[in-house]
Amino acid sequence: MNIGIFSDTYSPQVNGVVSSILTLEKKLREQGHNVYIFTISHPQAEHDSPYVYRMASLPFIFLKDHRVGIIYSNKAVHKIKRLKLDLILSQTEFSVGIFARMVAKKLEIPIIHTYHTVYEDYMHYISKGVEFSPSIARKYSKSFCNHVDGIVAPTKKTEKLLKSYGVRKPIRIIPTGIDFAPFKPENYDKEEISHLKEVFRIPPNDPIVLFVGRVAKEKSIDVLIKAMPLLLMQIPDAKLVIVGDGPSRLELEELARTLNVRDSVIFTGMQPWSSIGRMYQLGDVFVSASTSETQGLTFAEAMAAALPVVAMEDESIAGFVRDGYNGHLFHNEEELASKLTKVLSDKTHHQVLSENAMHSIKPLSAETFGHNAEAFYHEILQSYHGTHATVKHKKSLKLPFSKRYRKKNKNEPL
Repeated sequence: MNIGIFSDTYSPQVNGVVSSILTLEKKLREQGHNVYIFTISHPQAEHDSPYVYRMASLPFIFLKDHRVGIIYSNKAVHKIKRLKLDLILSQTEFSVGIFARMVAKKLEIPIIHTYHTVYEDYMHYISKGVEFSPSIARKYSKSFCNHVDGIVAPTKKTEKLLKSYGVRKPIRIIPTGIDFAPFKPENYDKEEISHLKEVFRIPPNDPIVLFVGRVAKEKSIDVLIKAMPLLLMQIPDAKLVIVGDGPSRLELEELARTLNVRDSVIFTGMQPWSSIGRMYQLGDVFVSASTSETQGLTFAEAMAAALPVVAMEDESIAGFVRDGYNGHLFHNEEELASKLTKVLSDKTHHQVLSENAMHSIKPLSAETFGHNAEAFYHEILQSYHGTHATVKHKKSLKLPFSKRYRKKNKNEPL
C-alpha cells in the first residue's frame, strides 16, 4: 500500500507521539509498504529522507516549544495526489490532522486516526481558568473522531474515554510497540555511563530515581519533588534526575529550592532522541506521577532498560505496571517515598522487579505493533471500499431514467 502519515509532531521533536510514529513508519516499510510523512516545518529539522514532506508552520502562541501548520496547501495536495495514496493515518487532531481529513475526503480514500492525547488534561495551557474548557476538548475529540473511518486507541482506558465522548466509529486497541534495542543495558559500557554521570555532576554511587518526559504541569512532577524530603530521610544520597524540558521547569526548580532539596534534584534539559536510551541507563528506578497518559511509552522504555517502575496508580497502566511484580503503585507522596525506599534499599527485591520488568514488555514488541496495525488497516480499507461502492451504486439508481440510459449507452443515438 501507499500510506501517508500526517502529524503536527515529528522528528527532531522528542515525545511519545514521535516515538510511536517512527516505530510505525519503520515497521510498515519492513512489511513492504510505501510510507510518506506529512508534517510541519521545524527550524531544527535536518537531513530529512525524501519520504518526508514538510509544510509551512508557525510557533504555537500558547506553547512556545510547539508549532502549528497551515491548515490547507494546494501545493501539498497536488504532491499527495501524485503519490496515489491508498490510506491516510492521522496522528494529531489539529492543523495537519485537519488537513489529513480534507485530503482523505478530496481523494476519496479512508483515514484512520490514532488518539494519542487526552486533551481535556491539557486545556490549562489555553483555558486561563475557564471551567468549561475540558468539555470543549471532549466535544472536539468526539467531532474529529466521528469524521474518520477508524480509530486506534493505545489502551482500554483510551477506548473507554472515546466511547464516553460519544465516538461511534470503529475503535481498535493497539498498544504502541517499541524497539527494545536502544534501551538494553548490555548495549552500553560502564565507562560510558560513568562519563554521563560526570557530565551532570552525579556522584558515581548515588542511587538515582529517574523521570523521562516533558516537564509540564500534566506530568505531575511536583509530586515527585515533594516526595524527595521523605526519601532523603531514609536514603540521604538519593538523586531525582529529570530528563526533558518544558514550561514548568523554572517553577519546579523553585519548588525544589523551597523544599531544600535542590541539590538532590537534577534537570538534564532536553536530550536528543538518539541519546534517550543511554539516559535511561542512569537510573536505578523509574518514577512517574502522571495520570494524563494514553499509554505511557516511557514506562515500557524504562522496563526495556531493566528498571523497576514506581507509578501513580491509573487505568492507563492497569495490568502493565504490577505492584510488587515489576514495580510499585502509589497514591500520594508518602507512599511514593516509601516504595522508592524499598526498591533502592533492598537489592534482592530490586533484582526481582528488574527481571520481571524486562519480561513484561515482550507483548509490546515493535513487530507485534506493526502486525496488529496492518491487520486493522486492511479491515478498514475493505469496509470503506465496500461501503462506498454501495453508496455509488445507490446514487446511480437515483438518476432519471433517461440519464441512466445515456450513461450506459453514451455512444448510441437516442
